[in-house]
Amino acid sequence: MDEEPKFRIRVTFAPDAFIGPGKAELLERIDRTGSIAAAGREMGMSYKRAWQLVETMNGMFREPLVESSRGGSKGGGASVTDAGRAVLGEYRAIETKAWEAGAPHLARLQAMLSSD
Repeated sequence: MDEEPKFRIRVTFAPDAFIGPGKAELLERIDRTGSIAAAGREMGMSYKRAWQLVETMNGMFREPLVESSRGGSKGGGASVTDAGRAVLGEYRAIETKAWEAGAPHLARLQAMLSSD
């Protein structure tokens, strides 16, 4: 096994309220593309699924993480709000701290893996 170990951190606030790597990536892609549909496409996700995730995230927090505008002559769009950037920043900080704290343990675990 030559692959590097990975953390997949999921922060669960309630049974149906959590943020993990997929939602974080979706927020980053929406921020970059300005579009929920384009962000979802890049992730191999249907438009409907991307919208559902955005609606879930918007409902989890006091302020919406993503704001969208309906299509018109110039098309619609979406933007990550300041609250969305703050949530994303906190989530990425948790990942970084977990990686820093866990790296020595991962190295020891990896050393114990079979070489098959």
